[in-house]
Amino acid sequence: MDSDERYEQRVVWAVVDTGIGPLLLASTREGLVNVVFHATDEVRDKALERLASRLGSEPVEDPGSPLLAEAIRQFDAYFAGERHSFELPLDWSLISGFNREVLRELATTVPFGTVVGYGDLAGRVGQPGAAQAVGMAMGANPLPVVVPCHRVVESGGGIGGFGGGLETKRRLLALEGVLPEPLF
Repeated sequence: MDSDERYEQRVVWAVVDTGIGPLLLASTREGLVNVVFHATDEVRDKALERLASRLGSEPVEDPGSPLLAEAIRQFDAYFAGERHSFELPLDWSLISGFNREVLRELATTVPFGTVVGYGDLAGRVGQPGAAQAVGMAMGANPLPVVVPCHRVVESGGGIGGFGGGLETKRRLLALEGVLPEPLF
């Protein structure tokens, strides 16, 4: 490694096929930095442009990278029903402030097979009236599935919104046993 490379932010990515469609996984030396749903060519290209802009480095496709290998293994096991939690280093650099606080709380306190209400999660971070802001934080989550925003639902029993689409949220909750499997 030359001296310039030590200071450059290396971003590697791969698209993996999952039970909810293709996901773009991107990682830095710090850890997994981004998960993007429905990673068609167009979605992938836009996500990579955003990453390059935000992280200051052109992402490189490298599915065999040691930075991604463990993440890919864990995603495969999760979608095969063999893993209930992710044990990966995470790079939180794409999110900050209240959003990061809420997402960290979600990641550490809402396990596989459970759900939490938007208002309940707001209360857990000391902002009991901030249910709507929690919803915005879920929409800004750069690490969905790993930071399980699909587990946040409406207090009245509704499923709530989801950046990956409601069908994707239903399928993730079904995979975790919270909802019945879709009939078709």
